[in-house]
Amino acid sequence: MRKLPLSALRAFAHVFETGGVRPAARVLQVTHSAISRQVHELEAWLGVALIEKPGRQRRFALTIQGQALGKALISGLNDLERAVESVRELRAPNSIVITTTPSLAARWLMPRLPVLAKAHPSIELSIVTEPSVKDLAAQGADLALRMGSGPWPDGICEPLMDELLYPVATRSYWKSIGERTPVRALAKARLLHDRDPDSGWDRWFDVYPAKNIDLRVGPRFTSSDLVLQAAAQGLGVALARGSLAEMDVSRGLLFRPFNDAHVQIANAYWLVRRRDDAAGRPALLAVVEWLKSGAAKSAI
Repeated sequence: MRKLPLSALRAFAHVFETGGVRPAARVLQVTHSAISRQVHELEAWLGVALIEKPGRQRRFALTIQGQALGKALISGLNDLERAVESVRELRAPNSIVITTTPSLAARWLMPRLPVLAKAHPSIELSIVTEPSVKDLAAQGADLALRMGSGPWPDGICEPLMDELLYPVATRSYWKSIGERTPVRALAKARLLHDRDPDSGWDRWFDVYPAKNIDLRVGPRFTSSDLVLQAAAQGLGVALARGSLAEMDVSRGLLFRPFNDAHVQIANAYWLVRRRDDAAGRPALLAVVEWLKSGAAKSAI
C-alpha cells in the first residue's frame, strides 16, 4: 500500500475548510510557509495542482482537483471523528484522560496523583503529554491543563491558578559567584533561559531592574522542566515557575536567593473540559475538584 502523506493531507483539509493558507496556518498555530510547503509536497506527491496560480487579482482559488480532494478529506475526517467518538463512548465511565505539557505533567500533576488514588481508587486516570495545544476531541481527552493566555475554542475554559516567577539556583552555585548582595550576584551569574516567553527573564527585570544584564547571553531550553534540571545541576540561575519548582525548593535541591520576591502572572494555568461533557460524569467531576484543590494549595 502506498504510504499517504497524512500531515500534508491534514494541512490541505484546513486550507480547504478555512479558504486559504494563512487562515489554515492560524488554526494549526504554525507559519503560513509551513502550510505552503506541505501543500507543495502534496501536489508533488499527487502530480496535480491543487491551488490555482494567483492572477492579477491574486485571489485564493482551488483547482477542480483541489476542490474534489478537499471535499473528500472533510468527509473522511468527519467519519473518522465519529468513529473516534464511538470508541470513546465505550470507555469505562470511571476512565478520565488529561492532556497537558510534559513539564506540567511531570512537576505538578504527577506528584499529586497519590492524593487522587487514595480518595478515588476506582478512577482510572490517563495522562497524555503534548508540548503544543491540540484539540481535546482529536486527542480523545476529557480535560486539559494548559499554560498561557486562554480561553481556547475547543472546550469550556476556566482559569485554574496564577503563577509566581522567581530565581532559583543551587546553594553551591550561588556561593561560587562570590557576591553577598543578591542583585550583584545575579549580574555575575549565568542566566538559564526558558524559551517560553511567559517565563523570560525580562519579566523579572521589568519589576526588579538591574544594571549590566545582557539577556542575549546564556543557554536556552525548550521546556520549564529542562531549565529547572539545568539549575539543579549547578549550571546557573533559572527564573522558575513556582508551581513547577516547589518540590525542588521544598527538598532543598534549589533555593530562592531573593527570598519571597517574585513576579506574579495572573491566570497562568487553565482547566479546559469538553463541551459535549459539560454535565460531567461523577469521575470527571471528582478529577476536576481534585485539580482545583491542588491548585488552591499551590497558591498558598
